[in-house]
Amino acid sequence: MVLVDISELHASTLHKHLKHTKTNPLQKGFHQVYTMEIQAETPAKKPKRLTSVVWNHFERVRKADACYAVCVHCQKKLSGSSNSGTTHLRNHLMRCLKRSNFDVSQILAAKRKRKDDTVSIANVNYEDIQRKEDNPIPIAYKFDQEPKMEETVNLGSVKFDQERSRFDLARMIMLHDYPPTMVEHVGFKIFVKNLQPMFEVITTSVIESDCLTIYSKERQKVFEILRNLPGRISVSAGMWWSPENTEYVSLTANYIDDQWKLQKKILNFLTLESSQTEDSLSDLIIKCLIDWEVDRKLFSLTLDDFSSYNHIKEWFSQNRPVLKNGELFDIRCSSHLIKSLMKDTMESLKPMTEKIRESIRYVKSAMSIQEKFNEFGQQASVNASKSLFLDNSIRWNSTYFMLESTIEHRGAFYLLQEHDQNYTMFLSDQEWNWVVSVTSLMKLLVEVTLVFSQSNYPTANIYFPEICDVHIQLIDYCKSADDFIRSLAEKMKGKFNKYWGKCGSALAIPAILDPRFKMKLVEYYYKQIYDSDAPDRIREVSEGVRELFNEYSSEPGSGDTESTQSNGLVGTGNVVRDRLRGFDKFLNETGNQQSGVSDLDKYLEEPVFPRNHDFNILNWWKVHTPRYPILSMMARDILGIPVSTLTPELAFHSGGRVVDHHLRMVDPDIRQALICGQDWLKMEPEDTNTSSLAVVPLAVELT
Repeated sequence: MVLVDISELHASTLHKHLKHTKTNPLQKGFHQVYTMEIQAETPAKKPKRLTSVVWNHFERVRKADACYAVCVHCQKKLSGSSNSGTTHLRNHLMRCLKRSNFDVSQILAAKRKRKDDTVSIANVNYEDIQRKEDNPIPIAYKFDQEPKMEETVNLGSVKFDQERSRFDLARMIMLHDYPPTMVEHVGFKIFVKNLQPMFEVITTSVIESDCLTIYSKERQKVFEILRNLPGRISVSAGMWWSPENTEYVSLTANYIDDQWKLQKKILNFLTLESSQTEDSLSDLIIKCLIDWEVDRKLFSLTLDDFSSYNHIKEWFSQNRPVLKNGELFDIRCSSHLIKSLMKDTMESLKPMTEKIRESIRYVKSAMSIQEKFNEFGQQASVNASKSLFLDNSIRWNSTYFMLESTIEHRGAFYLLQEHDQNYTMFLSDQEWNWVVSVTSLMKLLVEVTLVFSQSNYPTANIYFPEICDVHIQLIDYCKSADDFIRSLAEKMKGKFNKYWGKCGSALAIPAILDPRFKMKLVEYYYKQIYDSDAPDRIREVSEGVRELFNEYSSEPGSGDTESTQSNGLVGTGNVVRDRLRGFDKFLNETGNQQSGVSDLDKYLEEPVFPRNHDFNILNWWKVHTPRYPILSMMARDILGIPVSTLTPELAFHSGGRVVDHHLRMVDPDIRQALICGQDWLKMEPEDTNTSSLAVVPLAVELT
């Protein structure tokens, strides 16, 4: 509770009123007496106290007639007179480099708090005074006020760490794909200096060096993860380009970890020389795999296109253990196959597609034509579910959607052709039939690509039925009586056969390891594809699976569970010798002979698992590992094969992977560090909430 003397308030109000009122001498005398009483009772004013929180950091010094404010941090003298205010003092604190243990925001918070705490008292007018006694008595006015709070909140002494801030900045640049040159941008320098004046702004070369340091540390973490994996690793190689015609190759490790989660890590991002040959590129890839020590764990290598890297396969066959004579080693990207087939369809329809684009432009050129076209659509009983639109030249699926919508309006275009002489870009009946037939094939390719791109981490079992559907469709189109359709189908079938001959087994075996399909799916599709030759083809696949299973069975420690392998007695890359490995092999062989049923036989003889939308094949194998200890090891390696190397963002893109401008401007080592570092760092905040996304916490010392 605070007491306020308002006699001075009465006097000032009375003076103001009498000044504008005609008075007689008696009133003047009363005024003089009243004023004298008030003045006599008014207490003398005390010297004004320095209330601003700024003065906690300045000492007020008088010299002669001058008054100075001396900063307690840097001893700088500034004007300290009451007429100067405190704004210049606050500005100095924000720039003071020796003020290391104070938060400037406290000053602003205290200033806002003083404004909020201001209490206003309503003016008292003369009419209120007239109701009082003629000789007013000074009144002590009281009011309740919130308890006074500290003007500043002591958060403790925050120790600024220049080195940690530098590496936080480097990690941010790597994680979010910012250009390293941003540290020299004027706007960035101003922002950082105002945010933390003590931070020493660095150069591009310094931040690049910090990125290399982070890359080196993170690389060691990934190296340890790969070295301790319980299973094998499949590597995918992707091609990148730049507008300057520079080529790059990215190497990515794909594997299923000990928790049965599909993972992938970028290993290298290589810049190719213009004079580099296919053999020298193969040698470079082999060297990178050896550096990462994954060469002895390598299960397969997936490449983008149909280029031949036989040198890699030959080297591994001669120098490293490969399963099934390397038949599953050389894999080609299925998404690139679909894109190549789609390109053939678009090339075949190019003249008709141009006419359709011009027809759509004509319809949309004027409102009157659009209305006339809509009337024709009603007359032709067009029940179109999609409106006409022009495609995006770089998104090949948009061309399919444009053709699909145009086919629905076919009747309206017929009438427009008959009644509008200005419409000349119409299609003939034969051209319409070609568009309808080819668009039907394009629909299948779009649907297959959607399945491939539905997840960032698709397992290898999803590809077989999709590729088989394309195979069957091409066989049917090759039987077409129309020369145009048959010629297109035969061209596409030639590309497809090349892919199928190299990757057919790599697609079928993962499907067999899907408990919803097993051998039944292979039998179902092969009867449609091979007709009378189906039994022989089915037998080849069945024997291939058994051959692969036998190789896993003969490996040392293949009968052990995961817990036994983790104890360090057996497993890939383990240097500790287990004297009873031979006994494990003997036990496995004699056990199978006694029971007569192996893991594979037991798995294939049991009924297929019911198909459902929420089925997770990795969870299924995780649960059933104790039941199929050897087959589960085989499933872990095979289901992790990257059958497609394209991300969902690039699946429908007509072009290839293009390196960003700021990455093309840096040295190859820096480029590799930024790209690999981004991939490795982005996994850190996984399964955490947004409040814990800080990679490195601030160092706070509480006082």
